[in-house]
Amino acid sequence: MKVGLQIPNFTWPNGPAALGGELAAVARTADQAGFEYVAVMDHFFQIRGVGPSENDMLEAYTTLGFLAAHTERAKLLTVITGIHYREPGLLAKAVTTLDVLSGGRAMMGIGAGWNEEESRGLGFPFPSTAERFERLEEALRYLLQMWSDDEAPFDGRFTKAERLLNSPQPLSRPHPPIMIGGGGEKKTLRLVAQYGDACNLFNTPELPRKLDVLRQHCADVGRDYDEITKTVYHPLDVGENGERTQELIDELARLADLGVDAALGYVPTVPRLDGLERIGADVIPVAEKL
Repeated sequence: MKVGLQIPNFTWPNGPAALGGELAAVARTADQAGFEYVAVMDHFFQIRGVGPSENDMLEAYTTLGFLAAHTERAKLLTVITGIHYREPGLLAKAVTTLDVLSGGRAMMGIGAGWNEEESRGLGFPFPSTAERFERLEEALRYLLQMWSDDEAPFDGRFTKAERLLNSPQPLSRPHPPIMIGGGGEKKTLRLVAQYGDACNLFNTPELPRKLDVLRQHCADVGRDYDEITKTVYHPLDVGENGERTQELIDELARLADLGVDAALGYVPTVPRLDGLERIGADVIPVAEKL
């Protein structure tokens, strides 16, 4: 079982002026502590459940480029990019750039998107749910072609491109791993089976069924279910003084028994470093044996 840090909140006590240095310290500490992933959300406004819209939010791929310079081993990704925020050519170049400059540590976290408030607030198009899923599948085909040797034109419903040239290509082979986020049983998990290298699901009572549905989709398309990295979003809360460490370990063990490969989540004590250090010392060594 691997453990990954997601950083969803940038409204920190010392304000934006101190954010760069503090974020660098968080990333370095997580990297050195053994976190497998360091991730950010791909949002422009803060989201409900984390804080009010007006709270500080950094653009995801600029932030990941910054984090690449302050880490050495952790994989870097968004959890999760909304399909309607960037044209697929720009998205492919952004992830390629991140992969090259990080030494092959980029992942492509992608999903259908959902945040209508920020989309309309900043003037991004917000298509219907059905269209966003159509765009998602088309973008997945576009990304896989652009990360191959095929520079042929791309003739999609939403994107028409004359030459899918991508120079340089990513260092990751055959391409940066694609993580598809969401638990929709008819569409999202089918796309995982058909195109994804990893999925990202919420840790809810429905999780065992979601995994069974993914297994069936894999069977339907002739994909090996075990090839797909199963990740779950779960808060990494060891408490203010480590009092919840065993509780977290127990939950990771339960997830491992279900076949989950990695848990990604926020650490409530960030930007303090002690929680990250405690997870590195007391949780990750145990999780790696699960």
